[in-house]
Amino acid sequence: MANAVSAQTGGGAKVAVPSGVSYERIDHWDAARLNSILSDDAPAFFGVHVASAPAQNGVTLYRVTYPSVIPERGNRPTVATGLLAVPDTGGTVFPTLSYQHGTVYGKDEVPSFPDKSAETRLALAVFGGQGYIVIGADYFGMGPSSEPEGYVVKASQSQAPFDMLLASRAVLDHLGVSSAKLFLGGWSQGGFVTMALLEKLEASGVPVAAAATASAPVDGFALISGALDFPRKTDAPWLTTIVILSAFSFENYYGVPGLAHSIINDAAYEASRKLYEREAVAVADIPTDLRKLVRPDYFDPQFFAASAYGRLLAEKTHAYRWVVRTPVRNYYGEADEAIPTDLGRLAMTYQHAIGAGNTAVEAISTGQTSHRGTYATAAPLWKAWFDGR
Repeated sequence: MANAVSAQTGGGAKVAVPSGVSYERIDHWDAARLNSILSDDAPAFFGVHVASAPAQNGVTLYRVTYPSVIPERGNRPTVATGLLAVPDTGGTVFPTLSYQHGTVYGKDEVPSFPDKSAETRLALAVFGGQGYIVIGADYFGMGPSSEPEGYVVKASQSQAPFDMLLASRAVLDHLGVSSAKLFLGGWSQGGFVTMALLEKLEASGVPVAAAATASAPVDGFALISGALDFPRKTDAPWLTTIVILSAFSFENYYGVPGLAHSIINDAAYEASRKLYEREAVAVADIPTDLRKLVRPDYFDPQFFAASAYGRLLAEKTHAYRWVVRTPVRNYYGEADEAIPTDLGRLAMTYQHAIGAGNTAVEAISTGQTSHRGTYATAAPLWKAWFDGR
């Protein structure tokens, strides 16, 4: 037990627990630091006031390393990491938020490096500072992982947080702490992953008290087809990076050699590859105009739908087409430069279209909020809703 005490009090020693899981204490953030995130850090990054109650307690932060598998590669074993944050109230039973992170461009801008992840810091301030355990997986290829990134690769992206949940329970047991209820939350790409994870948990019989998302692209085909075929004047210039990351990820995880090069123009290919592989690349070399990134044929809707890329998007990137049983709220912003309003409402619309209507899923507007502002506005609303369940 000496190592366990060290991990709790600041020694930073890596502690092994059963099933190949280990953990190490990486920091402790007191209530004052969490409140500074709410008052200063988050508004500066997300561009809106965060209407959250102040933190009442601090959190102890652990990086968890755990075994997982890659479903698209025949369940080949891999090793993944994630963050576990435990409230320092002296209690032993807490509700848990599993937070799924959004798109990031730095390999370490993920939950287990919370100093480098503004969205994780906000989740810690809103939830951890109010007595929730917070866990967050680094997706395969992110953080210390040696795998290629699996951007919107549904099975792998739900596998990582699924196994992180199991690993965190082993660590909590070692720390003498347990979880009362499980809640899910995620923003942007993490909203897609949250819905995919919920589908997996429901299929596995794991109870989830409620799930919430912000700016969730629950249908990747609809998102990319919209950007190509029906662009909005307000579309974010960084939507090109979604094409880049997904194209290379699909090539690697679904085993389609040359897929990315078949989509991306020759002039943009090398810079795009460097972006995906997190090599040094000049921002100016990444196109912000889809027509400078994507080959002309893909702007024909029929060609796009019939292409290997289009078929994979249609078959593999939907996270709403099952009979949802868990209460879900999908928050969307009406000035979101990435997720159109109707895409933000899509999961609810689909569930309502089932017979007399499945009312488990509700879509809620956060008003005229940007992509970042939607998450910062929604997170306190998630918590207020979770608290009542």
